[in-house]
Amino acid sequence: MKTIATLIFVLFIGLTAQAQTSTEEVKIDTVEMTIVTETATEEVSLENTLEVARLYKRDNARVIKALSFTTKRNKAKMA
Repeated sequence: MKTIATLIFVLFIGLTAQAQTSTEEVKIDTVEMTIVTETATEEVSLENTLEVARLYKRDNARVIKALSFTTKRNKAKMA
């Protein structure tokens, strides 16, 4: 009996929700886009520059250290 009442209730809610949909027509503004036939290219000049980079023993040493922090709640508790 309970399942039948639940089924009727769900169908009633579905039908009322479906009956309340509005039938307003929505106007959509169209956007006209043009096709580009020419592309501008810029030349890049390469310069020989000497730059110094730092080398660390391990990759992402600072990032790994920052991500591996522990808090008081991370410790195991005895039961």
